[in-house]
Amino acid sequence: MDRQAYDELKKVIDRHMELYYNEDAPMISDAEYDAMMRDLKEAEKEHPEWVTPDSPTQKIGGSAKREAGVKVTHNVPMLSIEDVFDTAEVTAFVSRVQERHPGCAFSVEVKVDGLSMTLRYARNTAGELALTLAETRGDGRIGEDVTANALTIPDVKRTLDLPYDLLELRGEVYMTHEAFERYNEKQEEAGKPPAANPRNLAAGTLRQLDPGITRERGLSMFIFNIQDGPEEILAEHTGAMDILSRAGVPVVFHRRCTTAMEVLDAIREIGEMRGELPFDLDGAVVKIDHTAWRTEFPAGSKYSAGHIAYKYPPEEKIVEMDEIITDVGRTGKLTFTGVFHDKDTGKPARLCGTSVSRATLHNQDYITEMKIGIGGWYRLYKSGEIIPRLNGCVREPAEVFTAPKNCPACGEPLVREADTADIRCINPDCPAQLVRTISYFTSRDAMNIMGLGETLVEALVGAGYLKNIADIYRLKDRRAELIEAGIIGKEKNTDKVLAEIEKSKTADPVRLLTGLAIRNVGVSTAREVMRHFDHLYDLTTASREDFLAIPDIGETTAEDLYGFFHRESNVTLLDELRLMGLNMKKAEEADAGEALAGQTVVITGTLPTLGRKEAEEYVRRNGGKVTGSVSSKTTLLVAGEAAGSKLTKAQQLGIRIVSEEELRAMCRTDTQED
Repeated sequence: MDRQAYDELKKVIDRHMELYYNEDAPMISDAEYDAMMRDLKEAEKEHPEWVTPDSPTQKIGGSAKREAGVKVTHNVPMLSIEDVFDTAEVTAFVSRVQERHPGCAFSVEVKVDGLSMTLRYARNTAGELALTLAETRGDGRIGEDVTANALTIPDVKRTLDLPYDLLELRGEVYMTHEAFERYNEKQEEAGKPPAANPRNLAAGTLRQLDPGITRERGLSMFIFNIQDGPEEILAEHTGAMDILSRAGVPVVFHRRCTTAMEVLDAIREIGEMRGELPFDLDGAVVKIDHTAWRTEFPAGSKYSAGHIAYKYPPEEKIVEMDEIITDVGRTGKLTFTGVFHDKDTGKPARLCGTSVSRATLHNQDYITEMKIGIGGWYRLYKSGEIIPRLNGCVREPAEVFTAPKNCPACGEPLVREADTADIRCINPDCPAQLVRTISYFTSRDAMNIMGLGETLVEALVGAGYLKNIADIYRLKDRRAELIEAGIIGKEKNTDKVLAEIEKSKTADPVRLLTGLAIRNVGVSTAREVMRHFDHLYDLTTASREDFLAIPDIGETTAEDLYGFFHRESNVTLLDELRLMGLNMKKAEEADAGEALAGQTVVITGTLPTLGRKEAEEYVRRNGGKVTGSVSSKTTLLVAGEAAGSKLTKAQQLGIRIVSEEELRAMCRTDTQED
């Protein structure tokens, strides 16, 4: 690896560390991240002169956040554990330790996939060993106070029945699969996006400002280490875990081992558990049991001495393909879903504690390359322990699947787009697209017509009441029919939905533009477009060049906008909606201007008068673009109370920092000049 490739790899890893530790939104699997870190370590081994303190190998991933509490300096640094990826490395670690300390024992433990938290206990005036502070790991040396939230976790004891004056425990906060699925079910019922995985949801839940939300979501915790306390409990790790367990403290699964073979057997045993554990597994930890000897085996500034973490390879199962379902999406794109079973059990495959019987097959090129067909055998794994994916063909099918020539919903010929793998139905009257198009129009991000979800839309389309978007606003004329048919419900429910439909007529034209479901035009693009037009109808006379002149609108999106608003059927639809009373004119906005034109703005901390959403909208009204994270492209940071790590990063990058008052002054000056 040359220096340029090395520097680029550092940047990529830094970005993924930010996504994982600070934004709780990883975009790659643990295995992919680990592979990049291995490559970086190899490069630094060959070129030690390249290593700097800011290398990902030299620092801990997280940074302290301020949303849930004040910053806290750790009594004992909360460091990471060095990862190893094959059993030979485990054996080498055990041998290295036992060469210096013959007969040394080890603790082999489950590594829970969650986030670390330290609990400080001290003897109070009532004579109780009581919890005084709970703190997150943060950057390993400074974390945040989350005591109020920690007290809502049933596994966190308020007091301990132990004969010590001081005790500091470190453990892993996590979310069980059951609690995770319960949360996502509620999100689905509320029409909100689901959480990606238990680890991210646990991290976000622990940092909630409202402890009631933390309690409701249901976190759990295992203790895996004693950070500080009297020598009598610190001396032997497994003995200390047993003492805590007898005192009613939930401790992590641990096994005391005295030989390399016993250590490997324990690792194997934990690996065999992972399909049955009620939480996600992140590996197995091997610790020197005699804690005083750990400091003799350091692994670098960011890692705990005397520990290693064995990372299991991604779990795989062999599945047999039973069916390939083709469907038509809202934009007419054909989608493919594979339905399969575990070839050994005949049941859905068990991966990472969940049952899996379906996986997305992406497109025809992917299907052809993977040789996917009925009766074929395929390796199945979960990418990042979340998304099920096929990972190669084991036994080829008699015939590789090919997409149908005609749309499965309307029977019209399908078209493959040039230079892409996408196959589409271009029939505007296709019923599959109609249901999804109308459902999108009524959704929260678009016209927000409460009660008119996809199930009801499908029923209304099926009964012939809805043939296009405009028909939604004709439903009031068929109220008696609808009540008699009972499609929406009885009189009360029907009137409720009809009232929501009428209410939506006053929605901002940004919502209407979003709801038209134009390809590549989501909420943010629709908002940007309407900043440059006073009336939605003005888009019907705009040229391609007019659309291209809008910031962040590229040629593809400009072509999609131009094509939509210059198609006669769509202009007719707009005419209908305008005559039905839908709002197409942008409201005159107070304190609007172009003072922030060209500015990329990040908002952090608690502002004196503006909430986060209000502040973002204020920036947009004045021509600025809002992003969520500080980078070299950021030109302005609006900082409030408890601004945290974003403020620090902005200072390091030399980005201009203003208060809410200074922001308002900038925008007032621009308005006065106009």
